Amino acid sequence: MKSTSRDDRESAAPRARRSAEESGGAHKTARPAKSAEKPPRRTADAESAPRRTPREEVDGENTLRLSKRMSELGLCSRREADEWIEKGWVYVDGEVVDTLGAKVTPNQRIEVDPAALAAQARQVTILLHKPVGYVSGQAEDGYEPAAVLITGENHWDGDHSGIRFSATHLRTLAPAGRLDIDSTGLLVLTQDGRVAKQLIGESSDIDKEYLVRVTYNDIETEIDQHFPAELLAQLRHGLSLDDVPLKPAQVSWQNGEQLRFVLREGKKRQIRRMCELVGLKVVGLKRVRMGRVLLGALPQGQWRYLAADEAF
Repeated sequence: MKSTSRDDRESAAPRARRSAEESGGAHKTARPAKSAEKPPRRTADAESAPRRTPREEVDGENTLRLSKRMSELGLCSRREADEWIEKGWVYVDGEVVDTLGAKVTPNQRIEVDPAALAAQARQVTILLHKPVGYVSGQAEDGYEPAAVLITGENHWDGDHSGIRFSATHLRTLAPAGRLDIDSTGLLVLTQDGRVAKQLIGESSDIDKEYLVRVTYNDIETEIDQHFPAELLAQLRHGLSLDDVPLKPAQVSWQNGEQLRFVLREGKKRQIRRMCELVGLKVVGLKRVRMGRVLLGALPQGQWRYLAADEAF
């Protein structure tokens, strides 16, 4: 660790505290910044933690990687944390830490430099109405990635976010969740690791809503009148994929030929495979919502920014 003098620390920008309580997860409080041009450091520490931790405790068993701890506290993604550490933008108990792999204890105070917060604020999240024929991630089997549609020409004129398109918004842009090549609807692409973790992280509880057009045996209309109620119940709960039981799902008839699915997990081709297990064939699948964000009137093949007043 590189230490700074007391005078240097006292002359630094005011700090906005961000606390992670031992019993209740992350808890934030903030002090007003004295200068709009120079925002405060963001701080995360345990509410009852001592301001300093002895070196021998840091080297003990009750430690974890600094980047992982920063991710747990919601400061940034682990990838971002590593970048900030390398740039000297991370402080632990008032000291700069610029060594990757550094360890901390849960009660140590973690701060990030205003430069890191400014870089994070410039990150964007994009909502795309993906058409059939595009893959969510990297190009495969001759099919283009959906990200090629993120152009100035395809920017929806109904976007009210106030963000102007820039080529820098394409850097490190990655899908937060998949949509099959044969599926359409809401695809989220983001530069923000916090958004990705919220949508597809191991502890994510964001639900996703789909409209699914199906056929049953040779029946193509009024399928709801012929499909057994006990099989509909299995779609809601009781099926397994790859020998792993699926979480309960909300499944109901939207109309005679279309089902509405609401899932809190996202296994590969999950809905199509679920339907196959009960004798249904999917002929159309569209994602219309992720958490509190709706596809809405966004036209197919066009995109918009996630606005500042929106959240998943």
